Amino acid sequence: MNLGRIIKIAKNVFREVIRDRVLYLIGVFALLMVAAVRLIPELSVGTEDKIILDLGLAAISVLGLIVTVFIGTGLVNKEIEKRTVYILVAKPLSRSELIIGKHIGLSAVLAVLLGTMTIIYGLILSLSGISYPIGSILVAVIFIFVQLSLLTAVAILCGVFTGSLLATLFTFGIYLMGNLSRDLVNLGELTNNPGVKKLMMGLYVVLPDLARLDLKNDAVYSLLPNIAILVTNFGYAVVYTILLLSISIAIFARREF
Repeated sequence: MNLGRIIKIAKNVFREVIRDRVLYLIGVFALLMVAAVRLIPELSVGTEDKIILDLGLAAISVLGLIVTVFIGTGLVNKEIEKRTVYILVAKPLSRSELIIGKHIGLSAVLAVLLGTMTIIYGLILSLSGISYPIGSILVAVIFIFVQLSLLTAVAILCGVFTGSLLATLFTFGIYLMGNLSRDLVNLGELTNNPGVKKLMMGLYVVLPDLARLDLKNDAVYSLLPNIAILVTNFGYAVVYTILLLSISIAIFARREF
């Protein structure tokens, strides 16, 4: 595996995604925050600051999710559908390098997008005189990035073995179920059907537990888990991402073009 070729693929993905005007989402975010700061205080009394803080983090997460789902699923699938994959695999470029490079490239775009939105978020809050726990906010944003990086691996995996539309639906579905996976276990416990319990537990084990990476509400109230839990959850996401990329590479290596 050649690091130089991986970086070159990542740079190409980064430039291509930026060229697709993804960073215009930053403008959308800024307008949303300005509108929230102006309108929410008139609609809510006493809790407007917390609502604005929560809304800002939710907007960062949702806009990042849009980029991840709609672009991540096409990173490899688009090469297959446009037949440009023939050119890529004919070069001295392994399929594993292509998958890893694509993932790193989109992850870099997400890092820039989230970082820029976080700076705008902090500036607008400061200019509006709204106090916020900067440390907790930064940790929450880092975990949003980790969650979206894991979801990028999901999107690539879905894009490797199915079409763009199905890959998008599967990725979004996994995102929803991953955030509700603990609720699925609780739902299984409420039933008296052993089959349903096993099914729900199986889904919990197989699906990524994205809820453990969602710290938005905790950050707003400065109630983050202790460092040991944070490190464990971070490690869980890294291992899961590596596993998904490994599966994607294995499937992509067996595909005939």
